[in-house]
Amino acid sequence: MRIIGITGWSGAGKTSLITRLIPHLVGQGLSVSTLKHAHHRFEIDVPGKDSYEHRIAGAREVMISSRTRFAIVHELRDAEERTLGELLGKFEAVDVVLVEGFKRERHPKIEVYRQCVGKPKLHPGDETIVAVAADVPLPEAGRPVFALDDIAGIAAIALAHAAPVETVRAGSVGWRS
Repeated sequence: MRIIGITGWSGAGKTSLITRLIPHLVGQGLSVSTLKHAHHRFEIDVPGKDSYEHRIAGAREVMISSRTRFAIVHELRDAEERTLGELLGKFEAVDVVLVEGFKRERHPKIEVYRQCVGKPKLHPGDETIVAVAADVPLPEAGRPVFALDDIAGIAAIALAHAAPVETVRAGSVGWRS
């Protein structure tokens, strides 16, 4: 199992890129999972539904299952936020995990940059960013730059730099060329 991050500021288009990368990678015969970081409280079930009520009542984990999918909600109850490495240990084995967010963690990442967002570029200060997908040319980037719609190119660079999950879980950065 290998991982590659998709990072950037809110509004840059990380989710849009990931939702285009997934079918491309699956079309190449790869199995793909995703892990998204949220900076705020979030709900995946709806108040009033049984799973929500179980969690609110104090359950640490609530599993929701149907014929088509299952999900596990783990309530931290004031414990520390889990690290990327700890979260990766929860996955079943797949070929590639696309990690959205976790921009401060030490794993290989592709930055999504849109000039109109008005935020600074991340790659100048982060050697873990192996490429940039951007809406403008960035000749000073010092690493490969792809147009946001070059899904084949972005997928190829993602696969070339995806790190073994064991390396990421151990906190090593030996994958950087």
